[in-house]
Amino acid sequence: MKKTDTVTQKFIRKDLPDVRPGDTVKVYQTIKEKDKERTQIFEGTVIAIKHNREIGATITVRKVVDNIGVERIFPLHLPTLKKIEIVRRSKVRRAKLYFLRHVSGKKAKLKRKKRVRKSETGSGNSKDEEKPAAAIPTAAVQTPEEQPEEKEKLEEATD
Repeated sequence: MKKTDTVTQKFIRKDLPDVRPGDTVKVYQTIKEKDKERTQIFEGTVIAIKHNREIGATITVRKVVDNIGVERIFPLHLPTLKKIEIVRRSKVRRAKLYFLRHVSGKKAKLKRKKRVRKSETGSGNSKDEEKPAAAIPTAAVQTPEEQPEEKEKLEEATD
């Protein structure tokens, strides 16, 4: 372990989500204005991730406002970042999506990634694997025959 690692270790955040290029994210950042503090939200597409997870790691987020592209570079371990929320994932085949700067309209639209459902108890290999029936509480679900009032009404209706 290097000497610099011992100093920077306490500043590295552990609560960061797995952000990838093509993700649409909301970045919550606290901003101080005189004596007030407020949270500013920047929502856009991640077009680049640099320096992986080290102390100098950054993400570049791009959004279009009134036909003008706005990009912000966020250091991942910045103390003023409250959280990064992943809104949607897209299927991309590039690590850097700089081509989005030069395209607009339908060409700038990224394909959505299909969701893979994983069960908590299963191995996670099957896409359509669901929870076992034992995980659903059976006491909460009662048939009309098990409910006393409904049982009386059924008997009266059959007589």
